[in-house]
Amino acid sequence: MASAAPADFAFETTARPPSPFWALAEGRAIFEFGAFYMTRGYLSTLKGGDGHAVMVLPGFMASNSSTAPMRRLLKRLGYDAHGWDSGRNVRIDNALVERLRTQVTRLHEESGGKVSLIGWSLGGVLARELTKMHPELVRTVISLGSPISDDRNHTNARRLFEFFNGEEPEVLKDGNFEGLNDAPPVPTTSILTKTDGVVHWRGSVQHPADTPTENIEVYASHIGLGVNPSVMIAIADRLRQEEGSWKPFEPSLAQRWMFPKTVLS
Repeated sequence: MASAAPADFAFETTARPPSPFWALAEGRAIFEFGAFYMTRGYLSTLKGGDGHAVMVLPGFMASNSSTAPMRRLLKRLGYDAHGWDSGRNVRIDNALVERLRTQVTRLHEESGGKVSLIGWSLGGVLARELTKMHPELVRTVISLGSPISDDRNHTNARRLFEFFNGEEPEVLKDGNFEGLNDAPPVPTTSILTKTDGVVHWRGSVQHPADTPTENIEVYASHIGLGVNPSVMIAIADRLRQEEGSWKPFEPSLAQRWMFPKTVLS
């Protein structure tokens, strides 16, 4: 059963990037990085899953080094966690899509089961669109502060993205990556923060769909999403769900203070 978007997540018709205040406040991510390492002991006690393969895709201009802390935690929780085989996330072209398809196919064959995809920012867009092309390979998709709207005005990285990819990237010319706001045909989670300084939170809101979808709000910066302890708690909870038994995220009583009340739909 699909979830509806929370009332507080009502959609706007006019897209806009985050305010300059939140953009300038992105430096607070250093405190989230510190909090991640201070809570490693607790995070390592989170319930693990069945050990299935998980692939983590970095954000725009980032590489596997940005997702290394998250992947190390997922491995401690028993998952077969992998980075991607595509270097720095800059050019969105057909060659990248083919490399991603090849890697996910290989992980699927080696593990003998479907692969969960986690994508940070632009990596989440790639994870969602790859899943739409090959849903038979993917178990669930989790995006972190991803611009999943078709309107690039939701992000203040638009000019830099178009500098490297043009106004119409190669993948769009071939008829792919259209309808970014449409959910993939697998359980899909969008983790977002209203204090995102790179992607306006409204651009990360997941629309209701025929397949299970949800939005999880956290207290975080955009740059800190990949190490924020509350994000790690949500990811661990989503990954340990058995196939075919999806339920919306609900933090435990002890964890509720970490998630705004709008977290549930």
